[in-house]
Amino acid sequence: MIGILALQGDVREHELMLEGLGVSTRQVRKVDELDGLDGLVIPGGESTTIGRLATLYGLMEPLREAIAGGLPTYGTCAGLILLADRLAEGTQPLLGVLDVVVRRNAFGNQNDSFEADLPIHGMIDPFHAVFIRAPWIDSVGDSVEVLASWEGHPIMVRQGHILASAFHPELTKDQRVHHLFVTMTKEI
Repeated sequence: MIGILALQGDVREHELMLEGLGVSTRQVRKVDELDGLDGLVIPGGESTTIGRLATLYGLMEPLREAIAGGLPTYGTCAGLILLADRLAEGTQPLLGVLDVVVRRNAFGNQNDSFEADLPIHGMIDPFHAVFIRAPWIDSVGDSVEVLASWEGHPIMVRQGHILASAFHPELTKDQRVHHLFVTMTKEI
């Protein structure tokens, strides 16, 4: 069972992608809904809103503990921001479990959103990625593997049981990134 943090953002799109892979999902809005999960997805959306709501509902510390304790987790766009250890600028609630420095809206505003065919380490064919007000990663820690970059900036990384991307694979028909994450949940 993979949980999807369901406070705001692309919750349904991740559900459909995972269910298409034969994986059961559960929306997570309360602390007890973290129990018994094999993995967790933190969707794209508005990172400050998701962070504020997670704080309001008392989810930040339980999320931090579960992820730090080994719960496989995948964050897309806003999820990448929330997982980060630090922001390049500004402040907002962060889980601080991924050793990266993230720059919010690094590629520009809504009008600067774009799609691109992206080479991803371990995938033979490029992945058609959707970037919406996307962040990029300014720097990564020693234990972080960069799986994809765009214009010289890391935009997909893995650190052990944590996977994160600046783009939205849930907005495509390509299941390969979600399949990679599902595979990670079976490694525990």
